[in-house]
This record gives sequence, C-alpha cells and structure tokens, in this order.
Amino acid sequence: MSAQRTLIAVATATLLVPALLTAQVPVTVETDVVYSRTNGSAVLADIAYPVGASDLPVIIYVHGGRWRSGERVNAQGLQVAEWAGLGYFAMTVSYRLVGATPAPAAYQDVQTAIRWVHAHAEEYGIDPDRIYMIGNSSGGHLVALAATLGEGPYERVGGWENARSDVRAVISAAGTYDLNTLSWGDLWTPTEGDVIEARKLASPIHHVGPNTKPILVVHSDDDRSVPIEQAVDFVRALEAAGVEHHFVHYADRGHMSVTDEVKEHTLAFIAEVEGGR
Repeated sequence: MSAQRTLIAVATATLLVPALLTAQVPVTVETDVVYSRTNGSAVLADIAYPVGASDLPVIIYVHGGRWRSGERVNAQGLQVAEWAGLGYFAMTVSYRLVGATPAPAAYQDVQTAIRWVHAHAEEYGIDPDRIYMIGNSSGGHLVALAATLGEGPYERVGGWENARSDVRAVISAAGTYDLNTLSWGDLWTPTEGDVIEARKLASPIHHVGPNTKPILVVHSDDDRSVPIEQAVDFVRALEAAGVEHHFVHYADRGHMSVTDEVKEHTLAFIAEVEGGR
C-alpha cells in the first residue's frame, strides 16, 4: 500500500495566550504511511508537515479504545493538518489491537513509530531532540509508558531496529497508569508468562524515576472509564521522584480526549519544556 500525499493550505490559529495568530500555511498531508511491518502486518500512520520547513518539532498521537478498538483518525483525536499548520511534524498512528494481537504488541508498535520518526528525521526536516507524544485513555497509557519505561525488555519489531527510541516529553489525557487496579486492565493479557507481572511491567506508575521524561497529566474527577485515583497516584509518584510535570485536574470533563482545552495546555507545556532546554 502506498501513501497518499496531498498539498493543502491550512488556516491555523495558535492556541497559546495571549495572542491568537492566524495564518495560511502550506501543508503536506500523507495518509496510509506504512511505518511498521511485523509478521506480515503493515501498520499505518497519517503524517502532515509544513512545506519547506526544517528543525521541526514532532507530535505523535496515540488513540484510545482500551487497546481493543479506536482509530488513528477520529474527531476527538489529534488532527495532523492542524498541527502541521502550527509548525509541527504531526503523526497519528494505528497499532495492533489486543483482540487480534495480544499485548504487548500495541506498545511495541508505538516504540516502532518513535524509531520511524528518528530514522526519517533528515528526510522530513525533523529535530530528533524535539519529539513529543500525546494520547488519550489507553493511548495516554501507551505514551506515559514511553516516558517512564522506555523500551524496557520488549523486543524491537517492525523495522528501524538501529534508530533511536527516545522522546522529549509526553501528554496523557485520561490515561491509565496501573493496569492491575483498573477495571479493564485485564484486556492487557499476554500469551505467556505471569499476567499480573506483565501488567505491572506495562504500568507507568511502577517505572517513575530519574530518567522519566516530562509529563503533562490531564484528568477529570468524573471520568467513569479511568478513575481519577489513577492520575492522582501517578502524579504523587512523579512528585516524589522530582520529575518535571504538570497536572491539569478538572472536576466535570468526563473521559477526556484531545479537546481544545487539552490542545491549549499541550502547547503551553511544550513551550515550557523547550524554554528549559
């Protein structure tokens, strides 16, 4: 399957206060890009980037759906053309779902996506030291795991085995951080080994430490899918370890996705992280 490439002009508005700046930015969008091939499966992404730019920061979006459903392109997710208009190389990825390929395949795909970006940095004018990730719900879990565990003991699959796999910071909206205390954590079931230990290994809260990347945590008290205690406990662990982080704690936003509010907080968080480089 070959990627589809489209050149468009995107009207964008920066979401950072105090000023709202609107501009027409030529953007290239490529759909159905194969970023991973594993056991005969091609895993796809959509990407977008401003035309002729260089030293681009990257934003990679990982969708939710309890690892068993969801799509990389959805109305509540990250819109690649919009973020390219803001000056980013934007990527939204599919991953192998647990109903067809047991855990940890989904996370291995996310790691492959990171390596793909590093491997293609020169081709797309990417700054490999400015790779950010954002996810919601189970996607928030996967990006938080990238920030805490990194590659861990998982095998590199899908390609780009010699590329870097590091990111600068992550944003998790309504993410889960401890699979063994989550009502739907039992969906993360590997085909072999101790299931409890496998879920502990895949739980970001158990890997917070001095090497943890900066994290923006966004959660709401009335989240019926992921209890607020998951976020509160995770933030306490970040505080205890001295990890750079922000906690945006709402009372009434439900199970959050990449809303306009989340976009505003994300842009402000990235600006702060980059200001401290």
